This record gives sequence, C-alpha cells and structure tokens, in this order.
Amino acid sequence: MRWMVLISLMLALFLTIVPLPPVWDDWRPQWVTLLLIFWCLTLPERIGVFWGFGAGLMLDMFTSGLLGQQALTLSLVAYVTITLHARVRLFPRWQQSFFVWMLLLAERLLTLWILGATGQPMPTLAYWLPTLVGLALWPWLSISLTWLGQRTGAL
Repeated sequence: MRWMVLISLMLALFLTIVPLPPVWDDWRPQWVTLLLIFWCLTLPERIGVFWGFGAGLMLDMFTSGLLGQQALTLSLVAYVTITLHARVRLFPRWQQSFFVWMLLLAERLLTLWILGATGQPMPTLAYWLPTLVGLALWPWLSISLTWLGQRTGAL
C-alpha cells in the first residue's frame, strides 16, 4: 500500500517539475496536491498530515521555493481532507470535484498569502488556472487511481 502512495507521489513530483512550453505551463495541474487529497480521502487512517508535510518539503526542494511553503499548505490541505473525509466520500465524484476545487483554491490562497508576506511579486490571474484544471481532472484521476489501487491490491 505505501509503495503505491510513494510511487504516485513521486510521479506527481516528476509531473510538477518536468518542463513544459510556456503556453502550457500556466495550465499545469497541482499534481502533488491532487494526489495527496486522493490518498487522504481513500486511506485517511494511514495517509495524513505528515505525508502532506513530507510531500511539501520534497516539492519545496525540487521547485527551489521557499523551504516550508508547500509543506505548510499541503499539511493544511491534508488536515482538512482527513477531517471531512467521511462526508466527502459519500458524494458522487462530480460533487467531490467541487470539494477538491475548494481545497485547491485554499492551497493557492495560502501560497499567495505566503508570497505576499515574504515580499515576493504577486502572480497574474493565470495563477488560478491550475485549480480549474484540477476541477476537471478530479473525476478521471479518482476513478483511475481507485481502479489501479484495486488491481494492485493497495486498496
């Protein structure tokens, strides 16, 4: 089970740092956040805040960001997801998408607050586009990972 989580989070880290053309870079989904939300919803007793913190630290190191910035935001996203997982799992996937979208927006808002607090320049409106991609991607990602987890015996 843990190997499946580790492999998927490493793949998400890879997809986050792989170079894209500048036109497509604004549309890159928040892969690590999406995968962390999925695993916190699916396995809340095993995957939690410390996984979010660790994934955030790895993301900070790979993206050369402010150390601890992503660790803080992903820890908070994991906490909220675990707190509300029993309610959210009852919803159909299309309704879960809106919960995930709110979490993606909250993660972006926290990052924006940290950027402002550290005196870094404010991003453009394209900063919010990955949340819309995550909204559209969630049902397919959730179905695919659930199927893969069941096939490998991780779920």
